[in-house]
Amino acid sequence: MDKIKTAVILAGGAGLRMGKTDRPKPMIDLKGKPLLHWTLEKWLSVYDIQHVVFGVAYKKEVVIDYFTKNNLEMKIDFSEHSIEGETGEGFRKAISRFVEEDTFLAMNGDELTNLNINELVNFHQRDRGIATIVTTPLKIPYGVLTIDQANNITSFNEKKVIKNLPISTGIYVFEKKILDYLPITGNIEKTTFNVLAKKSLLKSYSLPEDKKWYTVNNLKQLEVARKEINNLWKN
Repeated sequence: MDKIKTAVILAGGAGLRMGKTDRPKPMIDLKGKPLLHWTLEKWLSVYDIQHVVFGVAYKKEVVIDYFTKNNLEMKIDFSEHSIEGETGEGFRKAISRFVEEDTFLAMNGDELTNLNINELVNFHQRDRGIATIVTTPLKIPYGVLTIDQANNITSFNEKKVIKNLPISTGIYVFEKKILDYLPITGNIEKTTFNVLAKKSLLKSYSLPEDKKWYTVNNLKQLEVARKEINNLWKN
């Protein structure tokens, strides 16, 4: 297995569901440090990621200023893109400008995980896709009911996990060939991934049950992340 050295992180999200904020969502404070700081310090550096490319848009100066002063002994590059260009433009510009390796990690900046990057890359290289998505079962945040023909509720399952319905975590391994499939603008989930799926070039890596993943898309998820952050990388 060839170890990867580069990670491309999109850090340009406005985080509109987080309420009023003067910073991009990935820079939200978690126990005194920005979310992205935890990702670099506690996860990427452990797996010897030496080069991080940030795709920046909304409030880009916040990311640029912070990681210019706190590079955590990594090479840091900043790739500017428009908010309207979405993930397609963000990844396309970041990769074409700053990525030299054929294989690299890519992710949205509002994710936290302790998954083993080496095992993920090994899977990706073995399955020979252009992109591998880390997937995990859907966890429904609502009560799920079973109702019979007489309108009787026969079961009530709170926060049910649907194991046969995987979702994307927003964490990927890409081959640089993905540039041939990235749109000028637009969302890669609606464009690139659908094309790759039809060509059998999109693979799924299931998050192991002993690993954790948190996303921070709203205030409730933020509170969960703040509660769990100190326990995420204990082992």
